[in-house]
Amino acid sequence: MSSTAMKKKVLLMGKSGSGKTSMRSIIFANYIARDTRRLGATIDVEHSHVRFLGNLVLNLWDCGGQDTFMENYFTSQRDNIFRNVEVLIYVFDVESRELEKDMHYYQSCLEAILQNSPDAKVFCLVHKMDLVQEDQRDLIFKEREEDLRRLSRPLACTCFRTSIWDETLYKAWSSIVYQLIPNVQQLESNLRNFAQIIEADEVLLFERATFLVISHYQCKEQRDAHRFEKISNIIKQFKLSCSKLAASFQSMEVRNSNFAAFIDVTSRTLPFLFLAASAATLINIRNARKHFEKLERVDGPKHSLHMRMR
Repeated sequence: MSSTAMKKKVLLMGKSGSGKTSMRSIIFANYIARDTRRLGATIDVEHSHVRFLGNLVLNLWDCGGQDTFMENYFTSQRDNIFRNVEVLIYVFDVESRELEKDMHYYQSCLEAILQNSPDAKVFCLVHKMDLVQEDQRDLIFKEREEDLRRLSRPLACTCFRTSIWDETLYKAWSSIVYQLIPNVQQLESNLRNFAQIIEADEVLLFERATFLVISHYQCKEQRDAHRFEKISNIIKQFKLSCSKLAASFQSMEVRNSNFAAFIDVTSRTLPFLFLAASAATLINIRNARKHFEKLERVDGPKHSLHMRMR
């Protein structure tokens, strides 16, 4: 791996069986939900490196949640595990029968984070929400969120409810990764300019490997609040189908009498560009490719969008 890469250490923690490895496999290894049933328990710590936006690398530590491992993390491995952490993601099984023990381990994690990485961002995922009756989900999540925020003080904690069976998992991880991208404001500014130039209703920028949404600009109000995650899942499944046929996915165009959508690869290494446009053309998308490739270099010079569109 290049020595110039900007590495961000991400801890993925939680009790054994909470669903950490399943969600990691879906987001980063292109698993579909039903295939995660064959995954075994994580032994100690599994390390993986995921490259985002050119030189940004997520150094993901998936920490096994068995009691023996958890106790070791807070004693003999404390400095190694919790030093230089950028993000802690703690996963709770919403139907756990050992909630008190779960909270105890979570508080131990926070104490170690405060000691070794006090500037780390903390996210809690209340997972397996599909197992909760639909009319009870809002209430149960709100109660857990209030408890976790209270226990997390003086650290700030952002909570998400998630399930591998719907769009909530993509939404949570997109929000987490968004906070790790160093030039995200510049991306958003240029995406806004691009959308206005081509008169698009909406422009989305996806990370190419995971299909997480990393930026978007909306010119016209859209009705579906979960459209990003739905699009992400649809395209990811289509790409998997292409790979089974030994075909590479490059672009897609969908039209009807009232709507036109374009999905196009903007660079070799990362983002997808999705356009829901009323007056956009493919040539405008291709004119923007080189510009977004420059923005992909997180440690490179600053650029603004000044392009001649047709």
